[in-house]
Amino acid sequence: MRDLDNLFTALAQSTFRAGFQLNAQDLNYLQAKGLAEVLNHAEDFVAKRLAPAEISNDGKQTPMRGHPVFVAQHATATCCRGCLQKWHRIPSGRALSLEEQAYMVVVLERWLGAYFKSVL
Repeated sequence: MRDLDNLFTALAQSTFRAGFQLNAQDLNYLQAKGLAEVLNHAEDFVAKRLAPAEISNDGKQTPMRGHPVFVAQHATATCCRGCLQKWHRIPSGRALSLEEQAYMVVVLERWLGAYFKSVL
């Protein structure tokens, strides 16, 4: 796992990662549900879609849109096990620990929280 300041500096230098933004529908959802509830969704998505040791559709399990967490996952490279290994130094081929899952939610919280504050 990486230091968050270093991670976000690296993510900002990636044209692909830095290009993700929440659309109006995502912003409305985030505002209506609140950051805490959206982060509860993030915990569930991480546990079900990323935490297992083997994922049959790895690399395709996170949609590009449809929920603010999905957008945040792509922006923060917490979208698949390959990105977790490349960007966060979390190896694939084994189940994620609770600590690693919590780390991912903190990463998502930082991106969503900063986005939420700067836009709304």
